[in-house]
Amino acid sequence: MEEQSQYFYSSPTSPGEPREFTPRQAMASFENLVALANYQERLKGARKIVWRDRGQPVVELPTLLDCLEHAGTGALRAATLAFNIRASLNLVLALIRIHKVPREKRLVLIRNAIFGADSLRFAAMLGTFAAVYKFLINALPILIPAINPRPRTLASPFDDDDEDEELELPRTVSYPASGPATPLHRRREARLSLSAHAHMALVRKRTRRWHSGLAGGIAGALAILWEKQSRRVVIAQQMFVRGLQGTYNSYSDKYGIHVPYGAVMVFAVACGQIMYAYTMRPDTLPRSYINWIQGASHLSTEGVGMNHTAVREHRIDLNALDTIIARGDASRTNAAALEALRANALSGGPIPHYGPCAVLHPRLTSCWSVPLDRFVDVFKWMLPIYSALHFLPPILLRWRQFRVDPGRVLVRSGLGSVRSSAFLGVFVIIYQGSNCFKHQTYERIMASPFWRKLLPAPLVDLLISKGSFWVPGFLAGLALLIEEERRRAELAMYVLPKSLESAWVAARGRGLVFRTGNWGESALTGLAMGMVMSTYQNSPEHLSGLVRKILYQFMGPN
Repeated sequence: MEEQSQYFYSSPTSPGEPREFTPRQAMASFENLVALANYQERLKGARKIVWRDRGQPVVELPTLLDCLEHAGTGALRAATLAFNIRASLNLVLALIRIHKVPREKRLVLIRNAIFGADSLRFAAMLGTFAAVYKFLINALPILIPAINPRPRTLASPFDDDDEDEELELPRTVSYPASGPATPLHRRREARLSLSAHAHMALVRKRTRRWHSGLAGGIAGALAILWEKQSRRVVIAQQMFVRGLQGTYNSYSDKYGIHVPYGAVMVFAVACGQIMYAYTMRPDTLPRSYINWIQGASHLSTEGVGMNHTAVREHRIDLNALDTIIARGDASRTNAAALEALRANALSGGPIPHYGPCAVLHPRLTSCWSVPLDRFVDVFKWMLPIYSALHFLPPILLRWRQFRVDPGRVLVRSGLGSVRSSAFLGVFVIIYQGSNCFKHQTYERIMASPFWRKLLPAPLVDLLISKGSFWVPGFLAGLALLIEEERRRAELAMYVLPKSLESAWVAARGRGLVFRTGNWGESALTGLAMGMVMSTYQNSPEHLSGLVRKILYQFMGPN
């Protein structure tokens, strides 16, 4: 009996062979379980340092010292995360081209990719933004206590109807009944998990709009100064359009404003300005952007240059014309037209004040042959690019869904690739077809005495005026209707910054707007981040999902 008490018997693993556990072994097993649980807790804690779980609780900070400590912790986390992201991206790009670098310089390339100035600048920028914003957004309610404002009749971008209401967490939660009332389906006192409770607090607890707007503006204006001058414009532009998007969505939801096909209209207007700048004011667009449009449109550089010179200077660029003729790929009819144009330019004869169709598509005699030819060329050129954009994210970022139903993911990505490639092909067709149409219409009117006498000359000249090159870009932008509805807003946000930059530079050249000097990017970033953070802190659902997730990872709920 005494000997038996020293053993514990488990269920037999095989008939006739009982397995014995001594108290020491049982205690060791228990300690292993405790160690495993502690390890998992530490792992979970380490993961939270890198990646925020959804529903992180709002931090209550009663004193300025608490605000300062919270801002410092948030800045350190944001800077570390930013450094890791930028260094990882630089490392991937370096490894892609490392085979082109001499062997003795490869280590230096990797070291600069990880610890280079770009990674440090990016970390400093986001760390500064997090520090300043977190301190101000939490300190402003302490420095400027809430008062009862007078009723206002005019709303401003930072007003909020709910900002004077008590923003308390509801103490009850309703569950939808799907049958007879049961203990699980009745209105009861909420006993939520930390994640669910914090998620409700994040949704319900708002700040005053002007608090978040002011904090975001100051933080953005200071943080952008860490970046290079060349990158400040790009960052400021992107954040500005995101701020406009969030502000518009917020107010359209608040006042019931709905513009049918609003994203398509924004895209079309932006494309009108961009394509006008491409043909008439190439100096207002970045050279890389011009080169991309050149490749996508499959127009020759000489043809676009000839059209620019003819419209703006009313002369023929003979060097560009000779280059087109020397290529020898023009059709017989177009070759004769080009030679006649050259002879008139040399002899002082009449010349068109625009780029003729023979210059823009010398290989094809008929303008009716251009659409199919351009569509096939653009479709084949863009299909590999769009395939990568449609196939890689679902496979790499949604691996579980891909494993569950790979066929559905592949079919959907394939259809998306075809659809996007067709969108750009139709864009090019509409643009070039519109240019051919207005030039052919002008030539037929001028060749007909009846129409020349009937229509006023200023009205006819509008067909070949500088402003007429805005219309084909706008019409081509309507091709966005081919794209999926969920992608339209993102594409509109992609082209809008370039169109705004082009319009600003053109207006500045005419003296219509002031010069911003060295502080323009900082001011624009401050304005942009004021709008973005005001929307994020009070109605984050009005920001795009990508922007909302990025801000949450770097900034948290407050």
